[in-house]
Amino acid sequence: MSIKSSLIKFLIYMNDNFFSKILKKKRGTKFNKENLYSWMNLTKKERFNLSKKDSMNYLIERKHLLNQIRNEYKNSIEKN
Repeated sequence: MSIKSSLIKFLIYMNDNFFSKILKKKRGTKFNKENLYSWMNLTKKERFNLSKKDSMNYLIERKHLLNQIRNEYKNSIEKN
């Protein structure tokens, strides 16, 4: 009986930790001057991952804007 109860407690514990990590990742808060302390409360790895994700988003946005500019330029040349 104690094995079953300990197994159930373990599964509940693992389930809680698993879902908390998923929710923490999906939260996706933006960090700025107002919430500097919450940024500093993150671990080094979490800060690194967030900054890496922000860098990738910025890179993708820049590529998209460059493609738009190139297409507009190409269309303006074709019209003239």
